[in-house]
Parts: sequence; structure tokens; C-alpha cells
Amino acid sequence: MSAQLDPAYRARAIAGLGDTEIDVLVIGGGVTGAGAALDAASRGLSVTLVEARDFAAGTSSRSSKLIHGGLRYLEQYDFALVREALKERGLLLNKLAPHLVHPVSFLFPLQKHYERFYIGAGIALYDTMGGARSVPMHKHLSRSKALELAPALKADAMTGAIRYYDAQVDDARHTMMIARTAAQHGATVLTRTKVTGLLRDGEQVVGARVLDLETGLEHSIRAKTVISATGVWTDDMIKMTGVEFPFHVRMSKGVHIMVPREKLDMGTGIAMKTEKSVLFVIPWAEHWIIGTTDTDWSLDKNHPTATAGDVQYILDHVNSLLREPLTRADIVGTYAGLRPLMTGASKETSKLSREHAVAEPAPGLFVIAGGKYTTYRVMAADVVNAAAERLGGDVAPSVTANLPILGATGYQDLLDRVAEVAAAAGLPEQTVTHLLGRYGSLTEEIFDLIAADPALGEPIPGAEDYVGAEAVYAATHEGALHLDDLLTRRTRISIEVPDRGLKAAPEIAKLIAPHLGWDDERTNAEINRYFDRVHAELAANEEKDDEAANAARMIAVG
Repeated sequence: MSAQLDPAYRARAIAGLGDTEIDVLVIGGGVTGAGAALDAASRGLSVTLVEARDFAAGTSSRSSKLIHGGLRYLEQYDFALVREALKERGLLLNKLAPHLVHPVSFLFPLQKHYERFYIGAGIALYDTMGGARSVPMHKHLSRSKALELAPALKADAMTGAIRYYDAQVDDARHTMMIARTAAQHGATVLTRTKVTGLLRDGEQVVGARVLDLETGLEHSIRAKTVISATGVWTDDMIKMTGVEFPFHVRMSKGVHIMVPREKLDMGTGIAMKTEKSVLFVIPWAEHWIIGTTDTDWSLDKNHPTATAGDVQYILDHVNSLLREPLTRADIVGTYAGLRPLMTGASKETSKLSREHAVAEPAPGLFVIAGGKYTTYRVMAADVVNAAAERLGGDVAPSVTANLPILGATGYQDLLDRVAEVAAAAGLPEQTVTHLLGRYGSLTEEIFDLIAADPALGEPIPGAEDYVGAEAVYAATHEGALHLDDLLTRRTRISIEVPDRGLKAAPEIAKLIAPHLGWDDERTNAEINRYFDRVHAELAANEEKDDEAANAARMIAVG
């Protein structure tokens, strides 16, 4: 099956909705929903995935972009979760997505001499709980050695440090690539398709009504089983179902800021404990991602917003370690995401469970909730296993532990020959290295676009880290339907450049308009919509509290 998610693919898929009863309908296009679609399709089941907005438009594009076990869960004695996550980290690094998931080092500053023993013991345990062979082992450093590695740190802010390794990922690209891999295995994957109601036969759920937000037309999809992987929207599904679920989901807001790489003289990331969680300084190409916060959120789920207070919290904590403090003027981007946390005895969101749960609240409807990004594959397999029991027959077991996603196979060979590959493509080696880290072996499809139109090999004005072919490819292969899809998720331009992509937006719109069938009116509307969104977010970032920030952001609801 084709994994080229262009407008023609979408038109065919929409036209075919409701033609036949399928085995599995997945609601939700975040990482767990995409993973469930891939898991089910790779078992030979017929699958349709519907997503109201864009792949990874919610939590799955707004994480800390780490693939990790979670050091803080060791402190909570959640050893099973850490062990499971570290096993998945190894799979992603070595087999499933080596083009998208890469090792990253962190320095954990020690502020008291006695911390070296118990924090060191925790990190040693972390290294041996399933992850020792996928990343380098930790090392203890003296204060002078730590300062050699990270001169930006204040000498009097630590007595020494421990250097350890985890992994990072572009979460939005990874989620989209899982969805494309599901399509390659026969799944139908659709964005901008909103579930408006469930179909029932008596008490049994037998499908859903879906509104195509691009055309305004409604379709009915009949399915033997329905999987809800809706994350922070799980309680909305509870209301739609009309039955009580055995669990609820609370939302915790996590905010991150982005600063240029040259602002911090460091050769490693930083991890530090705060009173609520762990604050990370994470290398991200030419930037640092710094976060996160952990506060309760009960407002708009689509557009959680960073406030001035959130940003100040992050700056205050990271500046406690830095010789030269960061200021708001150094920040080029911010983003806020919502963690779906299973409700528990504690009222503090930082202490709620990150474990996941599967339930069948109504016959034929399976709900997966909770969990963390790193364990998406396990969550997906668990919910498909539950659906398979209802399907009966001889459903094959999950194979996704051994199923590389698109772009993984052949990636390492191209990376090993990057100079040769760059010369053959007529592109700078730096550009090809960048492309390989985003597309893996699919980079050759980018080369084809550039060969057909050499101008597409030029940097995008206003976002010079990307070339024009990447914008076109997003529209012709990756399912981008709107300018925001491209600037915010297929690329990270909206948080990586100081103007949030305002200069790049018209340039990108001109590149993709012919491929998406936009006329001048539609192109200008997309540009204006993106501009309105950026200005609303910047205004929200100046507000002091969540309520005011939410009101400012909702002025532009796109």
C-alpha cells in the first residue's frame, strides 16, 4: 500500500469510508493512536485511523522530546515503568527508528556531597534496567571536569556531577512516520476527520460518525471494534459514550522554552531536580530546549498556553546554575503541552500515575489512557490485544517490536557514506546530514524532488535550516493540509526562529499551494490564519495566569 499521504490519497480514502465493515477503527492520531493503527494493520487487520486535527497535534508534538525511562519514577519506586520504558528506548535506538531517535548526554549537577552516593546509585540502577547496551554508561565527574564539559555552569552551584545518557526524538515527525508506516501496511489514516458520535447496535459500539472538516460532509464508518486513543480528550469520549469509565484523565501542563545554542557554552544537556519534577536543558540542533513545568490545567485542550509566570519559573530554575543568566530576550520559542495523567489518590499532578490502562466500557469500544510517549508501542499492543480478543478468530500477535518504521531501513548505510551521498546529490554535507536525521533512507525521495527542481535545494528564507523540498514533501507525502501543520509539526519553524516563522510562512505557502490546490485567496487565508495564531500566542505568553493566557490565545482558535 502507498505511504504517500498526498491529497489524492486523502480523496480516495474519504470516498471509501463506509464501503465495508472494518476490523478496527482507531480514534486519535497521537503517538498511541498511530501506534495502534500500525500494530493492528501489521497483524493483517483492516484498520482506519481518524484524527480531528493533525497527526500529533496534541500532546505528541509538545513533549520534552525525550525517549527515556524517567529518572524521577525511580524515586517513586515505579521500577516496572522505568524498566519497560528503557527496553523501548533500546528498541527505538537500535531497530525501530534509529534515524529519528538519537542518544543525548546529560550532566546531573550534585549540590551536596552526600548526593553523589544516592543519586549515583539511582543512575547506576537506571543504566542497568534494560538500557545499558543502547547508550554509554554514566560517569562520575569532579567539579572541575564538569566545568570543562559545561563552562556555562557556576562553579559554586555544584560539588561535582554525574554524566548519563538518554535519547531524544522529534516527537511530531516520529508520530507522523508511524502513521505513514501504518498506511504502508494497509491502514487508512486520515486527519481533519472528527468523530461526532458512535454507532451502536443495542449496547454494542459498531463504529462512528465522522465529520470531514475539510468538506463539511459526514460519513459513517462501521467497525467490529473501536479503539479510543484520545489522550487528554478521554473524558470527552466518556461523555460521548454515556457510560462510566473505570478511570479518568487529568491534565498537567508542561511548558518549554527554546534558546539559541550559542547562549549556553556547554557540550552536554543538563538535568536538575526542582521542587516538583526534573528540569532539562536539552540540545536541539542549533538550540536548547529548556523545561518543563508541571501544573494542573482545566482550560482549552487544543491550545494550552505558556504564561509569563511559566516562563519565569523555568528561567529562575535554570539560572540558578548558570554563570550568565538567561533572559526573556534570549527566548526564540515557547510551547506548552498537556500530559494525560490517570487519576489517583494524590491531588498533585506531578504524583499522578504515568502507568497506562485499557478498558472496554461498552461492548466493542476499547479505551487506552495514561502512559508516556516512550512506551507508546507497548500501549498500542495492549489495546489491540484487547480488541483482538473480541474479534476472535486467529488474530496474529503483535510484531511491532521487530518492525522498523519508514526511513529506518538503510539509514545507517547512508549516514556512514554521508560525504559520498552528498556529493552524488550535489548538496552540502551539512544539508544531507540534516535530511538524514529527519527522513532516514526516505531522504532519497527529497533528492528526487531537488533533482526535478534544483531550486528546492535552496534554504527557505526566514528558516534557513530547512530547504524548499522539505516543504513540498510535507504536502505531497506527509499529509500536511494546512500551513500550521507544516510550520509547527512537519518542521519546527514556529519555535526555532525568533519571528516564529512569520517570514517563512508566505514563502512556504507559495511552495505548497500548487500541490494542495490552493488559489490565491486560499493561500492568503492560510498565511493570515498562521499570522493570527502567532500573534495570539505571543500575547498569551505575556499574561500572568492561565485564564488570561487562555483568553488571549482563543482570539485565534486555529
